[in-house]
Amino acid sequence: MTPSKLAPIPRPIIERVVAAALAEDLGLIGDITSEATIPSDKTATCVMAARQAGVLAGIDVAAAAFRHLNPDVSFEASKADGAPLESGDVIATIHGNARQILSAERVALNFMGRMSGIASQTRAYVDRIAGTNAAGIDTRKTTPGLRALEKYAVRAGGGMNHRIRLFDAVLIKDNHVAIAGGITAAITAARARAGHMVKIEVEVDTLEQLKEALNHKIDAVLLDNMPPAMLREAVQIVDGRVTTEASGAINFDTIRAVAETGVDLISVGALTHSVTVLDIGLDTTIA
Repeated sequence: MTPSKLAPIPRPIIERVVAAALAEDLGLIGDITSEATIPSDKTATCVMAARQAGVLAGIDVAAAAFRHLNPDVSFEASKADGAPLESGDVIATIHGNARQILSAERVALNFMGRMSGIASQTRAYVDRIAGTNAAGIDTRKTTPGLRALEKYAVRAGGGMNHRIRLFDAVLIKDNHVAIAGGITAAITAARARAGHMVKIEVEVDTLEQLKEALNHKIDAVLLDNMPPAMLREAVQIVDGRVTTEASGAINFDTIRAVAETGVDLISVGALTHSVTVLDIGLDTTIA
């Protein structure tokens, strides 16, 4: 996926999360260190740069952090989200009131570092399954309140998104099946409730459950915790009738074998829940 194909994060979402993060950091008093050490009219030019290789995500969020405190700040991006980074690459140059830049610095770097970490990890997973027909997708295992940002970062890394929220689609999982009284009962109830535009996916643990699910009008099956040999047989049983998704404890070492079974999608919670922040720093030059 190239950066030009990335749908942007809606501005109201960015403004909301940035405002909350800055309020958390500044509290009721503000940045007492910057206020004590820097004259109120001092300006500065800062360079945001990568300190390790990876994939960039979070340009608009970082810019919003600086502009939230100073709408007149100059933020000039040198890289676009989705772009590869090498250590030392300049990402953006910021110029404006020095106090306000430093007060927003940590929030901007926190968002960009985490989002770039997600994008970088996603790119590694996507590259790992290159040449197969499978696509890597995320899950809802995201940081509460930051799902839109983290799923955007997955797209910046070349991955795809699973459903964003509970109301985007019907996903009948094992607990639904157990409480509803079986796969047939759960699918029948869901189909009666869901409109014609709503897709239905069913999680199955065995080939017998898969065959039962395929007797009904569904759109996808989630093949949960199946070893590669069973996944390959499941794909043959489905025979293209619905979308196949593999899920369950899939990691970087195992994803290639899963992709080679012929599944359409592979969902990996680690894309968002187990990420190392990409090291990005801000260096200041007095203007």
